[in-house]
Amino acid sequence: MTEAILLVGGKGTRLRPLTVRTPKPMVRAAGVPFLTHQLARARAAGVEHVVLATSYLAEVFEPYFGDGASLGLHIEYVTEEEPLGTGGAIRNVASRLHSGPDEPVLIFNGDILTGLDIRALVHTHETTGADVSLHLTKVTDPRAYGLVPTGDTGRVLAFLEKPQTPEEIVTDQINAGAYVFRRSVIDTIPTGRPVSVERETFPGLLTAGAHLQGLVDSTYWLDLGTPAAFVRGSADLVLGRAPSPAVPGRGGDRLVLPTARVAPDAKLAGGTVVGEGAFVAEGARVFGSTILPGAVIEPGAVVTDSLIGTGAWVGERSVLTGTVIGDGAVVGARNELRDGVRVWCDARIPAGSVRFSSDE
Repeated sequence: MTEAILLVGGKGTRLRPLTVRTPKPMVRAAGVPFLTHQLARARAAGVEHVVLATSYLAEVFEPYFGDGASLGLHIEYVTEEEPLGTGGAIRNVASRLHSGPDEPVLIFNGDILTGLDIRALVHTHETTGADVSLHLTKVTDPRAYGLVPTGDTGRVLAFLEKPQTPEEIVTDQINAGAYVFRRSVIDTIPTGRPVSVERETFPGLLTAGAHLQGLVDSTYWLDLGTPAAFVRGSADLVLGRAPSPAVPGRGGDRLVLPTARVAPDAKLAGGTVVGEGAFVAEGARVFGSTILPGAVIEPGAVVTDSLIGTGAWVGERSVLTGTVIGDGAVVGARNELRDGVRVWCDARIPAGSVRFSSDE
């Protein structure tokens, strides 16, 4: 296997305001755009040629990654004029593939952070003679996911919609968003219209008698679709819980990028990232958070499990927990923002305006 398709066209609506100006795969995790981690892991598994299926804010990908040479890859870009869904996006880029009809093509969803053994998935695909092989993972509560039961040999038996009752939970295995397709199978996906690979392509192939193989790999797996998950994923990359050869620097409990400034008595922990040109002032405490380039954390501020956008400003002695601050936004001094709060890009919160406790 030397080719891969990465599906990076989604709007990332659940991540807004992070994705107002930046497509989801380009939001920084552990100091680099998240897509960098996926590309680096694909390269480490032997991939040489990658096609990026882009749509939303498509113009930002190529200026950053270019032809992919810096990652040891050859990258091509295909932009959808209208969103085509996961299956439609795969079919839309098929003309850029070089593989023969029976050769394997790796496909990744652009919002999954995983420790999947990619080579093992390809090996399973080849040794079983499958038409499509799917990475499956086990989850504690599968109610939010489509279920994928398999037989004794790992062959996929069905694709079941999100269960509504306990009786419908027949397995804890779910589709984890990484696949290997036989090249010729990609050409069977309809063209010119939206197609869901999960809801249409896979069930249709199963009905037609195709061989769909599941590989259960229960190493690290996280859907980065929500701000809380994205912040956690970035911290896990820094802490080494999630594997990636693309994490810059040594990582550990904190990752401070070049040109960032951190006051000697500021405290950083829990996989915190401080991006280029950002500043964390004296007495500030930042835990498990991502501070994007150019952001400022003023003296005495406490930031926990949060993401501070590019060029944003957190005022003196403000306390932020589980929040997202959009690019260029300003949170004035002595504010308290708690779990789930999202401050939009360029918004201004005056000093002492939002609190959950007394001002005494």
